[in-house]
Amino acid sequence: MLKRIIKFLWRAALALSFFTAVGLLLPKFVVLIFAAPRTFSVEDVPQDRVAIVFGAGLLWDGSAGPVLSDRVETAVKLYQQGKVNKLLMSGDNRFIEYNEPEAMRQYALERGVPDEDIVLDYAGRRTYDTCYRAKHIFQVDSAILVTQAFHLPRALFLCNWFDVESTGVEANNRYFLKRSLIYWNARELFANFQAAWDVMITKPLPVLGDVEPIY
Repeated sequence: MLKRIIKFLWRAALALSFFTAVGLLLPKFVVLIFAAPRTFSVEDVPQDRVAIVFGAGLLWDGSAGPVLSDRVETAVKLYQQGKVNKLLMSGDNRFIEYNEPEAMRQYALERGVPDEDIVLDYAGRRTYDTCYRAKHIFQVDSAILVTQAFHLPRALFLCNWFDVESTGVEANNRYFLKRSLIYWNARELFANFQAAWDVMITKPLPVLGDVEPIY
């Protein structure tokens, strides 16, 4: 009797492990296939009117951290090379002392981007929110997305899902420690599953507000 119970538990554990692995890996595979033909370098990406820059962590003094700095730096290059006319900087500002969009704005201003060509989205708390709001608040129909290689496939999937016809540029401007890359890529496994769950099942509404067309 005990052996039968143990065998049943092992089989149940193996089945659960299998379906968990499929559930995590399949969304990752889908977004990678989707993103491949839509990913370009700064030099090769087709021109568009706006680049969307996704928020990331800040340093203790409120300035852009290394991941976020690379994203803004890449967006500035797109602007300087005439690939885009506007930068939509979307990030988290749910707390007064934490303001990703303003940190991005300051970084771009210091590198010569005129303030009138910078648009801030203070409610881009998640990639889902940024893409949704780009379409419904800022009336963006197409854009170049700027983020790191580990994040870009999910961003491309979500923005295109919300009818923002998007291409992407990888902001891979520096060397990251192997353990950092392992962390970010592992995080994306769960984030890709969450993205699929959101668009297919729960369809949450992000923070909205008045329509603010970029153009």
